[in-house]
Amino acid sequence: MEYFFRRKRVLKTLLSLSLLFATLVMIHKYKLVDERAKDSMLSVRTQEALGWFQLENDVYQSNTILKGGLSNNNSPQELPDSSEAANLTAVSNATAWDIKLVNCTENSGLKKKDWFKRMDPRFHQFVLYRHCKYFPMLINHPEKCSGDVHLLMVVKSVIEQHDRREAVRKTWGKEQEIDGKKIRTLFLLGSPSAGKDSKNLQKLVEYEDRIYRDILQWDFMDTFFNLTLKEVNFLKWFNIYCPRVQFIFKGDDDVFVNTNNVLELLGFRKEDPKVGGLFVGDTISKAVPIRNSQSKYFIPKELYDKPYPPYVGGGGFLMASGLARKLFAVSDDTELFPIDDVFLGMCLQKAGHAPELHPGFKTFGIMKRKVSPMNNDPCFYRNLLVIHKLSPEELLNMWKIVFNEHLICSKRIILH
Repeated sequence: MEYFFRRKRVLKTLLSLSLLFATLVMIHKYKLVDERAKDSMLSVRTQEALGWFQLENDVYQSNTILKGGLSNNNSPQELPDSSEAANLTAVSNATAWDIKLVNCTENSGLKKKDWFKRMDPRFHQFVLYRHCKYFPMLINHPEKCSGDVHLLMVVKSVIEQHDRREAVRKTWGKEQEIDGKKIRTLFLLGSPSAGKDSKNLQKLVEYEDRIYRDILQWDFMDTFFNLTLKEVNFLKWFNIYCPRVQFIFKGDDDVFVNTNNVLELLGFRKEDPKVGGLFVGDTISKAVPIRNSQSKYFIPKELYDKPYPPYVGGGGFLMASGLARKLFAVSDDTELFPIDDVFLGMCLQKAGHAPELHPGFKTFGIMKRKVSPMNNDPCFYRNLLVIHKLSPEELLNMWKIVFNEHLICSKRIILH
């Protein structure tokens, strides 16, 4: 009897090993199938993009921990040498992304300046690399702009916020065609910040992109100071690949966007002769730099010491494609500023444009008091354009309620 049970245990062990081996074989086979499907899809996408799409197989490198820039009208400016500047300057007539490798060294001469020595040390690294503006692309999808695209939804995100991107894809970021108007969506990402599990995070975002094919990623670290890099690199990307896009919505991944109301606003404005300069959102005027060093938006006076130009809250805004191209040209000659919303305001001012205030954009919430019941009233969401901010769960739930045909609101507000 003991022999029988011992033999039975041996058979069970062999069976378990056989199942494990079979599982490994199947995983390998699925991986091969997945790779073949990926290659096939890339081939199709290449044809759709009319030669735009290029697989980037280069090994990209970034030598700096923090690559960004500041605007300082009161501080002396030192530029990199001409050869380095030439490598980092955008080429307006480029037909593909032309930044393959960046070896950007610090502007060490600034360390001798008195204003630099007085400045808060948290900004030192930022200032030393402010001349580094354009970076290699790790993930690119120029085919997003193929054909006539009425509205390009551009969403700022970071790799770890996968749940936010999923919620956006299921709601206002869903790619669709409404009344013949094509809507496409893209998420803007940098690389994982220092101290994070960068290799695994990068693999995860590459797998996510293989499924959805809606991510643009650049080789600079995804930090708050580097948000402005997303602005300038996207403007350059748009200028290269999107000649037939009419309008851009640009916002965060934690906002609610009523797509129907956005399209209605654009349809109403289309007959306006000034529509080519459209830049509309929640405008902030007469703001001044925050000097409280504990604030997220703290700016030392050594960097900027006058009121900000008018700008829109970065939670979400609309702009015409023609103005986006002007902003690219202007931003190429404008030193970066650590607050991306303010930087765009600087570029608008330099281009001779002013942002337009619209009551349908609520980038600080419907009511600034978070406890207000109005912030959770679906009838307000039905009538507004952009509301900030919601968690992924709140966005999904509010979307279902707002577009439920049984929701009864007393009055519809038309916001043009």
